Amino acid sequence: MDKILWNDEIINEEDVKIGFEDRGYQFGDGIYEVIKIYNGNVFTATEHIDRLYASADKIQLVIPYTKDVMHKMLHELIETNEVENGHIYVQVTRGISPRQHNFPNPAVESVLTAYTKETTRPFAQLENGVKACFVEDIRWLRCDIKSLNLLGNVLAKQEAISKDCYEAIQHRGEIVTEGSSSNVYGIKDGVLYTHPVSNLILNGITRKVILDCCEEIGLKVVEEAFTKDQALAMDEMIMSSTNAEVMPIISLEGQLIGEGKRGEWTEKLQQAFEHKIPSSIGV
Repeated sequence: MDKILWNDEIINEEDVKIGFEDRGYQFGDGIYEVIKIYNGNVFTATEHIDRLYASADKIQLVIPYTKDVMHKMLHELIETNEVENGHIYVQVTRGISPRQHNFPNPAVESVLTAYTKETTRPFAQLENGVKACFVEDIRWLRCDIKSLNLLGNVLAKQEAISKDCYEAIQHRGEIVTEGSSSNVYGIKDGVLYTHPVSNLILNGITRKVILDCCEEIGLKVVEEAFTKDQALAMDEMIMSSTNAEVMPIISLEGQLIGEGKRGEWTEKLQQAFEHKIPSSIGV
């Protein structure tokens, strides 16, 4: 059985005891990250951990470990569980305190939990693409914080699943924001469009990698919001996340995007992304 990181200790899964008054459990008062593991290596670990601490700052949550210590603990967990390919999930809640909406006073210690999971890469979907549908974006206005408050995302994802779709493309009015668990991009006439970084989207780590890949392959990027109608008229569409990587969207609302298959720019982006994946331990 895999081990769990519980605060600063690596312990057996059955020894983890979640406090019934943990503010993460009662209020969603906490933050999290999902970090990809390729060939025993943590991919873009620095960027993920930097974002974890940035989210903590935005909700005035104190993480009682330095970033260096956090890196060390997560690497130790991966090595202990001997994970080759998969991901590590890490979350920090504000801690255990009698239930009240305001922050505990005096402050209590935050609670860190992390675990690993072996997963396979979605090669078939990366090649063949996936279907998506539109869902109204009903979430709060601080989507830039990677918080535990994910009910809006859950409802959007479930609506997509109920329509036999892989992802929900969320929109506020006519403006496309992002997926229920992904960033979204459209490619038209050799230009990649994506919603600019703001409080309305999460600035995805994979998003940053993709924008770097665009520069490498000569694909112009315009960080500009596009509408639902413009999305349907795109030559190619992509969604991205830690586990979905560079995922082609071939159908939206039952309408084919472009030729209804992975496009040339998408394939070039996937190849550029692949070159950034470490090939072996220590690389």
